[in-house]
Amino acid sequence: MRHLFLLLRGPINHIAMRIAVFPGSFDPITTGHVDLIRRAVPLFDKIIVAIGVNSQKQSLFPLEQRLEWLRKVFAQDPTIEVDFFEHLTAHYCQRIGARFLLRGLRNASDFDYEKTISQLNHIVGHGLETVFLISQPGLSHISSTIVREIIKGGGDATPFLPPEIDIPQSYFNS
Repeated sequence: MRHLFLLLRGPINHIAMRIAVFPGSFDPITTGHVDLIRRAVPLFDKIIVAIGVNSQKQSLFPLEQRLEWLRKVFAQDPTIEVDFFEHLTAHYCQRIGARFLLRGLRNASDFDYEKTISQLNHIVGHGLETVFLISQPGLSHISSTIVREIIKGGGDATPFLPPEIDIPQSYFNS
């Protein structure tokens, strides 16, 4: 029988958790987002779905509504937390002790954009790693931008939204 011995210097008082941040506007969260997050659960000890607040962008849904939706969608997932942040994603990750960013890739254009951002985040975030998951083929056509346009145009966006999301009528044809 083989034995494995581990030589430690000093006491063990903290084992680093694998914390990932999945940043986005989630305006609104889509079935594509949910699929990526749930597929990533086995890879990390904790995933923080974090809404990036950008004062330069006009969102369709208020921050409070988006946070409420995220909490509903992930209410049964104990390793998924919901939060929001301002300023740089890399700085937010440093502040909360996250060493990983989670990002989804739908197509080659996403890859080109996300590759550049991940390289910058690695520098600014002092080694922050980005983990990419490829979208499922049946979900790769979904984006929050397109879903917002469907909603604003008065169309039925429910095929692209998690069942927990109920869009108030006041947003249609806005």
